[in-house]
Amino acid sequence: MLHIPVLLDEVINQLQCQQNRIYVDATLGDGGHAEEILKKSSPSGILIGIDRDEDSIRFAEKRLYSYRERVFLFRENFRNIKNVINKIEIYNVDGVLFDLGVSTRQFMTAERGFSFSRDAPLDMRMDRSDNMVAEEIINNTSEEQLRDIIWKYGEERWAGRIARSIIREREKMPIKTTFQLVKIVVSAIPPAYRSKRIHPATKTFQSIRIAVNNEIEILKDTIRDAIDILNPGGRICVISYHSLEDRIVKNLFRELERGCICPPSLPICVCGRKGIIKIVTKRHIAPSEDEIKKNPRARSAKLRGAEKI
Repeated sequence: MLHIPVLLDEVINQLQCQQNRIYVDATLGDGGHAEEILKKSSPSGILIGIDRDEDSIRFAEKRLYSYRERVFLFRENFRNIKNVINKIEIYNVDGVLFDLGVSTRQFMTAERGFSFSRDAPLDMRMDRSDNMVAEEIINNTSEEQLRDIIWKYGEERWAGRIARSIIREREKMPIKTTFQLVKIVVSAIPPAYRSKRIHPATKTFQSIRIAVNNEIEILKDTIRDAIDILNPGGRICVISYHSLEDRIVKNLFRELERGCICPPSLPICVCGRKGIIKIVTKRHIAPSEDEIKKNPRARSAKLRGAEKI
């Protein structure tokens, strides 16, 4: 299944894509956003694509083949965004996009272990050369650590019950597949409190995936680095899919816009810090009802953007 780029028109608008500029798609995926950026930056704009997933790089390479002279693709973690652009002797760019989360193709590829609707090994790695897999976390992490992961990264109110159930079941036999984990999670949540809107295992699977890929811990530093490489007037756009990521982005943007961190009681600023961005989305941008009908997985997307001063 071809991944449908989320909030495509809104991203292009917020990035203010122009001819002959340089853009970074730091979460390349299947290249849907990248393709549109290349169209808008014709005839000689440059697109630098970054993704941890080797399959994504291969797929995007084919999709963007007609633009190959203007495309540089890197199988890398986006935390290395500065080093990546320096490899091709580029040091500043005009726009950076982060589309966080998992692509449709990754979800639909059963053996990747991202989906709770397909029975598969508990993998969940975005970069399959990494050593850490979901099975290791599920079977070798203490109850306290499991509870903290599920609560912190999934904001799951039943984190404690789920963690206890995992520990109890893995003492009987190792938990190796997605369906094993789904069964444990669902049984740990009281029937009256199981959401009718989303699958009961959604938040747990999200939290384990985030832990496997260290997604949250690197996000703030990566966004700071992305802003650092922007030209004045350049734009950064971030699409997030759950409240934890969105709060991090929102609060970091506010901090970088505000600058001064002096106590309100001081009559004048003594810290000397100045704002380095201007937030251009005072509230997050959400998908339209029409987009959600065409692409239900877009329903939780939130787009925030800022401009470097």
